[in-house]
Amino acid sequence: MFYPLCLRNLFLSLMLISYASSVVLVDAASSVPSSKIFKFVNQGDLFTNTVVEYKGDFRFVRTISNHPFSLCFYNITANSYTLALGMGTSSPTSRMLWVWSANRGRPVGENAVLSFGRNGNLVLVDTDGLVAWQTRTADKGVVDIKLLPNGNLVLLNSDGGFVWQSFDYPGDTLLNGQGLRPGGAIDHKLVSRLSETDDSPGPYSMVINGEGKSGIPLFYKSKFSSEPLKYDDVLLGFNEERLDNLTFYVNPATSDWGPDYTNQLGLHLQGETNIEGLWAQPKYNSTLSLLRLGWDGNLHVYTYYEKGYWNDAWDETFTYFAVSQGEGFSECRLPEKCGAFGICSKSQCVACPTPKGLTIWSEDCKPPTLPSCKASTGNASYYQIDGVDHFLSVSNEGEGPMKIDDCKLKCSKDCRCAAFFYRKDTSRCLIVNELNTLTKVTGSSSKQHVAFIKYANNGITRAE
Repeated sequence: MFYPLCLRNLFLSLMLISYASSVVLVDAASSVPSSKIFKFVNQGDLFTNTVVEYKGDFRFVRTISNHPFSLCFYNITANSYTLALGMGTSSPTSRMLWVWSANRGRPVGENAVLSFGRNGNLVLVDTDGLVAWQTRTADKGVVDIKLLPNGNLVLLNSDGGFVWQSFDYPGDTLLNGQGLRPGGAIDHKLVSRLSETDDSPGPYSMVINGEGKSGIPLFYKSKFSSEPLKYDDVLLGFNEERLDNLTFYVNPATSDWGPDYTNQLGLHLQGETNIEGLWAQPKYNSTLSLLRLGWDGNLHVYTYYEKGYWNDAWDETFTYFAVSQGEGFSECRLPEKCGAFGICSKSQCVACPTPKGLTIWSEDCKPPTLPSCKASTGNASYYQIDGVDHFLSVSNEGEGPMKIDDCKLKCSKDCRCAAFFYRKDTSRCLIVNELNTLTKVTGSSSKQHVAFIKYANNGITRAE
């Protein structure tokens, strides 16, 4: 049908107005309201409190808090700030623990800016104008930001769904209800701090690999290992072919375990079947609890008890590697318990091995210098230590059966080999590239364990 030109123009104009109106409505529905937009500049007075974790100074981001959780900038060294969630109080006698970090290992300076804009992106910009961290949620339908009572910082869409949540990005801590899952776009694992004074990712990790046949592995990564080394398995009783996720949780009253296990803290593993590994039962409500992979590789559970405000409100409810757990769970199983080298017994570093025998352990105890990789196998000598084992032996029995001379030759031919550990009863040979902590074997089986430590016998040494 033919329309006069003026009518056609009017028709097109009405269509454009209608389309523009619909776009405005869509944008308005998916953008952040003005009342939720904020910009916080990291400046002003600092709270100084020696009982705050890592003894850092901090500033509250006052627009985001839900007691006992608060978003803060904290620093350990001057002009080096981490945006983190603190849990606890700023009481002079009670600690605040840092339970999640945004810009981990990428500190920002004074006057860095945290902003939540109309497009729904939460972004941290350093003083040089570079983005230190962001949620990458621009134009994804975010309309609100909330810090939930369980410590989960979330960005919500108009339906109340999570577009982004801090629970998906654990650092070294899991809060109650937070978990890990294998694979996916997000790297789900716990990673320790580098040290008490450095928030950068450290050498220890707890990883969900999708298989439950070997429990939940704990790994240690050092400069001598191309791949992380497994030093333990948590919850070995979980023997399913598939593991979908792990959650740190409080056992509810409706659990199959019964009322005697209500309020127990532990791990919930979900796969082909489900299993709860329960660890501890505090005397009080444990819903405000956390699981921490420490910078030393140990696992700790802490529970917050507000009525202890005028003392320390935190209780160390459970420690995975501790003498109280039995000799099999001694801190001697931690790779760096005795530093670079040392013999450990009942969670204590008791001796420093040398070619001339055992001496008193100190932090100066170091492994011997290895032969150069260009030297012949004849340049390698060994000294023997009876009744000790390596931290890797928990998950690695070594190769074999083979004769002890063949094991020694294998180590001598490998310039990376620092020592070999031999089991006389099974004739198995474990080759290791680093030493760290050696565990003293107790009981009648101690005679079956022997270690041979390699060292250079002609002054031609390996460059580290």
